[in-house]
Amino acid sequence: MKYEMRRPKRRMTDIGEITKMIGECMVCRVGMVSEGKVYVVPMNFGYESRGDKLTFYLHSAKVGRKIGTLKEEPEVCIELDCRHGLKEAELPCSHSYYYASLIGTGKVRVLKTFEEKLHGLKEVMRHQTGKEFDNFDEKWVNAVEVLKVELDEYACKHYDGTN
Repeated sequence: MKYEMRRPKRRMTDIGEITKMIGECMVCRVGMVSEGKVYVVPMNFGYESRGDKLTFYLHSAKVGRKIGTLKEEPEVCIELDCRHGLKEAELPCSHSYYYASLIGTGKVRVLKTFEEKLHGLKEVMRHQTGKEFDNFDEKWVNAVEVLKVELDEYACKHYDGTN
């Protein structure tokens, strides 16, 4: 399901264009609620798309505020943005900004099995490096938590100067 949007001309609906944009982003921001306050963490990620379903993989230390919060309250918001640039104009309020972004919500699931964790870490490495890795040391995989977020809802939009 996708969010409604105030400026529908800026909506990105083609999953090919959406995954192309996600491929250009290297950091996602994960928003959560920690001790009654909003807490946002920038993270590297990997992802998969099946149809219009998007799944994100993240890695984390086994202890700390982020992982403790996510284990207590797994609802998150994920935000990505890229294609940044200033569109200049003669008048100050006529300036604009080029961008592409995704905002989505879902629940974090901490992956338990070695195979699940390995799959998630491979997706992170593929996205971050553009390379395939098969030589993961079991102790490295077991040293981290691997998080999976299947987005329940998301919206993508962009401004390229024509819309």
